[in-house]
This record gives sequence, C-alpha cells and structure tokens, in this order.
Amino acid sequence: MVKCMKNNGEKQQTVKIDETDKKILNLFNEDGRMSYRKISRKLDISIGTVHNRIEKLVKSGVIKKFAPVIDHGKLGYNFTTIIGVRVKGGVLRNWEDKTSYHKNVLCMYDVTGEFDAIIVARFKDTSELDEFVKSLLKEPDVQRTYTQTVLNILKEDLGSSKML
Repeated sequence: MVKCMKNNGEKQQTVKIDETDKKILNLFNEDGRMSYRKISRKLDISIGTVHNRIEKLVKSGVIKKFAPVIDHGKLGYNFTTIIGVRVKGGVLRNWEDKTSYHKNVLCMYDVTGEFDAIIVARFKDTSELDEFVKSLLKEPDVQRTYTQTVLNILKEDLGSSKML
C-alpha cells in the first residue's frame, strides 16, 4: 500500500499495489527511460501488463510525473542549505505559496517545533544565499530565520521506491 499526502496536508486515499507493481516501480526508478519491453523481460510478464500497470500507477497518482533527475552541482549549484523560518500566525499558507516558487527552493515543509517551515534550497555561492535570506527577512510576515549549511550530502533520493 502507498499512502499519499496532498500538498495541503490532507490525507489522500491509500492505493494498494502488489509485488509486480513494486518491481515495476523499482525498475522504473532505477532507469526512467527503461522500455516497457525491457521491464517485461526482466519480470517475465507481457508488455501489455507493464503498460497497463504503469497507466494504473499514473492514474492513481502513485507516479506523479516522468522527469529527469537533475544534478544541480553540475550546473554550479553546489551550496545546499536548510533554512528554518518562523512566520507570523495566520499567514503561513500564503507565505508558503509565494516562497515555494523561488527558483532556488527545492523543498518546503510545514513542521512542528521552533519553526513553522523548513526550506531546502541550493545556491551557487554564499552571496546568492545571503541575498535570498535577506529577502526573506525583509518580508513583513517572516519573524526569524535559521540557516544551516550542508557540508556533505550522504543520501538524497526523494523519489525512492525502496521503501515500498
């Protein structure tokens, strides 16, 4: 079973998948360009079965989209940060909607604890980070930020199918 959360935090229906679906997802996750024919050979199932299973996974929302995994470091974005943000009460959702579209923001999470939101962002250098943090602090709804610099990325696999 796969439980999905909507972007607004509401629970979605649980989608039941079987071992064949899991195997297809794992193969597809390893190589998103793997042909249905190759998947069918590896799993000893028909191409039609692979096609139907993938269509079902797309329609049910288990597969959200087909996209490349970009190595931001190869494009010069080698500076990863985690930024905690405290926002004035009652405006968190509006602030998140606006800020999540910033080009450097990769992930944004509502969290419990000292901060209201956590941002994971990548920058080319410290001056780009400095500009971003200062722009956050200029916003009237932002009360405080706390920035941490990532020294080493040990694991980063947000699209992992290994947990299935």
